[in-house]
Amino acid sequence: MARVLGIDLGSRRIGVAVSDGLGLTAQPRATIARHGGMRDIDAIAAAVKEADADRIVLGLPLDCEGQEGPAAQRARAFGDKLRAALHLPVELIDESFSTVEAEAVLLEADVSRARRKQVIDKMAAAVILQRWLDAERGKAENAIEETTEEDS
Repeated sequence: MARVLGIDLGSRRIGVAVSDGLGLTAQPRATIARHGGMRDIDAIAAAVKEADADRIVLGLPLDCEGQEGPAAQRARAFGDKLRAALHLPVELIDESFSTVEAEAVLLEADVSRARRKQVIDKMAAAVILQRWLDAERGKAENAIEETTEEDS
């Protein structure tokens, strides 16, 4: 499996994570300052090239009821721009509570407040990407089980 790039799209920063070569784990990679427009796309393109990724997973910010609001619409539009500019598959996945989960991991590791602020976005991107990797692995395992049952 080729590497996958995970994106946590914020209004001021973009968190970036990358999967390992086997598609089992996600590691925080970088935090990119938002500049808008093609500068953001170009920065992600550079991250894709550096990681040799063949797919992007973008966090979709749903509201507390699981509905899409303005932030989700902006993420969808950004995903469309990425897809068009980079000619790569861009998949959206619910990012609910990814920043909260990343914050909890950092607090558990006793990371200082100043350091947490520096790394929270890329940690959230890793949480988002790990969710996607786990879901994909679950789909593959279910497909194998269904094939085995059909052969029986």
